[in-house]
Amino acid sequence: MGVTNKRTLTKTRRKTRDIDQIKADLRSPKHLAQFKNTKAPEDLPGLGKWYCTECAKWYESEHGLAVHRKGKPHKRRVKQLLEEPYTQKEAEAAIGLRTDNQGPNQTERTADNEITMST
Repeated sequence: MGVTNKRTLTKTRRKTRDIDQIKADLRSPKHLAQFKNTKAPEDLPGLGKWYCTECAKWYESEHGLAVHRKGKPHKRRVKQLLEEPYTQKEAEAAIGLRTDNQGPNQTERTADNEITMST
């Protein structure tokens, strides 16, 4: 019996590094070296010599890497990396959560509580 949903299998098989992981690689050479050390050079294309940091891909030859860097997917990824990533505060604000614990009706609720306590 095989996999029932082949699309799920291929999605996980082609999983690449996320944008925030790549940004960490670009900021810190130590982070990039740590990632590269997890891979055995014998298992990588071209014995792990040609690597595109922005796209997190290995290439067979220097020519393949040069052709990739001139291509549209690489330029698109570089453009994505130039944008500032969203912060947790921005994500919470987008769904309506507030970090200051002051909701839109917070002042009305406290006023109602004070009135009920006084009577």
